[in-house]
Amino acid sequence: MEVYLDNSATTKTFSEAAELAAKIMCEDYGNPSSMHVKGVQAERYIRYARETLAGLMKVSEKEIYFTSGGTESDNLALIGCAMANYRAGRHLITTQIEHPAVLQPMHYLEDQGFEVTYLPVDRQGVIALADLKKALRPDTILVSMMHTNNEIGSIQPVAEAGALIKRENPATLFHVDAVQGFGKARIQPRKMGIDMLSVSGHKIHAPKGVGFLYIEERVKIHNILYGGGQQKNLRSGTENVPGIAALARAAQILYADLDRDVEKLYGLKEYFIEGLSRIPDVQVNGPAPRDGAPHIVSLSVRGVRSEVLLHALEDKGIYISAGSACASNKPRTQGSATLKGIGLEKELLDSTVRFSMSVFTTKEELDYTLEAMYDMIPLLRRYTRR
Repeated sequence: MEVYLDNSATTKTFSEAAELAAKIMCEDYGNPSSMHVKGVQAERYIRYARETLAGLMKVSEKEIYFTSGGTESDNLALIGCAMANYRAGRHLITTQIEHPAVLQPMHYLEDQGFEVTYLPVDRQGVIALADLKKALRPDTILVSMMHTNNEIGSIQPVAEAGALIKRENPATLFHVDAVQGFGKARIQPRKMGIDMLSVSGHKIHAPKGVGFLYIEERVKIHNILYGGGQQKNLRSGTENVPGIAALARAAQILYADLDRDVEKLYGLKEYFIEGLSRIPDVQVNGPAPRDGAPHIVSLSVRGVRSEVLLHALEDKGIYISAGSACASNKPRTQGSATLKGIGLEKELLDSTVRFSMSVFTTKEELDYTLEAMYDMIPLLRRYTRR
């Protein structure tokens, strides 16, 4: 049996989205900048995608910019806005548990002379709005905060933060990394005070290499890529038409039955956590099941290294992450900013794994995973002690 529980790293592409992408690659393969009929056909797919995504978020079509994914969207939002607005101030705010696609650009901007405040989080991985209010200054030009944490599933109070930012300093821009939240929650940027929103396709059953950035039309932002001037010169480069169309189709599918699917995921999550509680000396990290994301479970297994458990489960056909897929590229000495941020015991930092589900996950797959863990964890602990 094969069980894929690494959906926060990437997801299986919906067959409908894959078929649409294949049709475009093999039949409607024109360059959308070309003036002939093939180019017009390609441009229609991009228009369809903009209309679809804008409709889901209740924003304008002209506020959607297609990118190569979440990392590019985050970089464009942060670096582009910082460079465009530095005369108004050089102070930025983010949290201690952001994805590297936000933390690394923030470090870069610090090297360029900007000052960054990193908000702490509680044991559940959530910021305190009082800390955000205290950190805001007249020269704060940008706040960046993830909607859903990719490692432990904590959900930030985005709407409350947006209202606070606009109340305290209306000129401060608010960017939200919604890579893990889009497709799991209803996100309406205008209602939530969000000026920019990053989304990645391969986290929502679309292909890899495509995403988008919502940019409120009044936001002042500089491009960070130079080329042919596509997408109003903000994101040059020939558009990935197959990926863009597939992204829109996947989003349509997810949001068609969002409430039903989210409830199903929460039910599976609660069932899985209850099963995990039967294993001695394990700890579920982050918020209570219904207070966090419906699809993410972070587990620390005392006495078993995360990589050992990951490969033991892999031998059974069960695929998970040690922390997060992106964090696994970091030097071992650096570790997870998220797990450190929530104050996880030092001895558990290297004993934490992540299970992440999708609409394809079944109860039978979770039962198989639990049974495998019941058998292997006592053995792995004995082996470790030797």
